[in-house]
Amino acid sequence: MSLDKPSPDLPLNSTGPVGIFDSGLGGLSVLRHVQQQLPQEDLLYVADTGFAPYGGKPEDVVVARSVAIAEFLLQRGAKALVVACNTATAAAIKALRERHPTLSVVGVEPGLKPAAAQTQSRIVGVLATALTLSTAKFEQLHEQISTTSKVQFIRQPCVGLVDAIERGERDTPETIALIERYVRPLIEQGADTLVLGCTHYPFVQTQIERIARDTTNRPVTIIDTGDAVARQLRRLLEQHQLRHPEDHQGQLEAFTTASAQALSAAFINLLEIQVKTSEITLQDQLTAAN
Repeated sequence: MSLDKPSPDLPLNSTGPVGIFDSGLGGLSVLRHVQQQLPQEDLLYVADTGFAPYGGKPEDVVVARSVAIAEFLLQRGAKALVVACNTATAAAIKALRERHPTLSVVGVEPGLKPAAAQTQSRIVGVLATALTLSTAKFEQLHEQISTTSKVQFIRQPCVGLVDAIERGERDTPETIALIERYVRPLIEQGADTLVLGCTHYPFVQTQIERIARDTTNRPVTIIDTGDAVARQLRRLLEQHQLRHPEDHQGQLEAFTTASAQALSAAFINLLEIQVKTSEITLQDQLTAAN
């Protein structure tokens, strides 16, 4: 299977599920907003944990994985797709939209625009993976917002933080030291607003806020765009008349390319819900989109 020819999309059904995916557990921070705003929708979640993190992978490889996951979800009747990963959005959302022009595809991107509206110091720190910060999509967003707002954005790649969160090590001394290494210099350079540019990072937001308070007496605002993603999904479903009837109680099923038991434990630990999980194998023999 290659990425050069779009596969034909099946007719979209309002009773079909919404597909959500991430390189691992970070997308759960988006999923919880979707569940809160659209409780009647059935959801399919894919955690590509066996291939995580995406942040250290070549861009064409991230495109290939994203396309393979989208195909998996579409085969199961997905009526819309949420790319709940900043890295995958930056690398692959263009290819996904080109392959599936009739499908509503919602991505996540660092909240530079709301951060520019919030900051008083005109300095914003952007916490993200190295790949997210290096993509053309991020560069375009950065140039657009910084030019119009005159806000300075300080980019901070957070190497190793996704891995620590995936391992469930959110409050260990090693992870706290890692977060401090990334957050403290941003505050010391005058940032009064921090953008969580990876969907994993809301799961350590408490730790980030604590370190910010220990660094400065000034208020520090944290920007998480998960709520905005859920609102955009809701708008698109309504626009295309794909909302599930309100009297339906949405169901959630999850898939992983690693351990189903580990993913089940993550849902309990992070969202306090029990979910049916299954292990899957995705096609790796994919070539990158041009």
